[in-house]
Amino acid sequence: MDDDHLHASWPLTTGEEVRDALAAAYAASDRDYHDTRHLAEVLARLAELADRGAAYDPVPVLLAAWFHDGVYDGERDAEERSAAWAEDALAGLVPEPVVAEVARLVRLTETHRPADDDANGCALSDADLAILAAPRARYDEYVAAVRREFAHLDDDTFREGRAQVLRSLAAKEHLFHTPWAREHWEAPARANLARELEELAGAAASA
Repeated sequence: MDDDHLHASWPLTTGEEVRDALAAAYAASDRDYHDTRHLAEVLARLAELADRGAAYDPVPVLLAAWFHDGVYDGERDAEERSAAWAEDALAGLVPEPVVAEVARLVRLTETHRPADDDANGCALSDADLAILAAPRARYDEYVAAVRREFAHLDDDTFREGRAQVLRSLAAKEHLFHTPWAREHWEAPARANLARELEELAGAAASA
């Protein structure tokens, strides 16, 4: 998705300065996975889910997609800081209930555990985690990009932390919550997680 198409996905007719600030954040040179490509992929997966019957409120969900990794530096409170940015930047651009919903959805991406009846949360969570179901080549690109984002960690520390994240995801009853995603993305995502965990274990054993 080029810049024109990315900008066209902004769901408001105003707020161009906010949109451009977010686009610049995703395009920062220190981003390897949580970058413009990731934002474009999340937006594309949201469109796919909508085309396949997922009913969600597009304005807050698309805004939340734009903001969900607005702040990303590898620290644990990045989602909270992204949500705070949304609360500040959207004030006056959209009604207060929309601001609150955007911030709630951004915070939800920390755990990806929406309630079953949370249509907005289910759609955003599924779109954000859709990379887990990517074909092997793209999944491996994603894994390598995540490693580059944590280049400050030694291999043992990174493997331990990454394995913990993957085991937490694998322990979920369902990775995906919308019917289309669960039917089409769950199995390949589980296979990718299992393969990566096995590779991490093998690397740790040979270290």
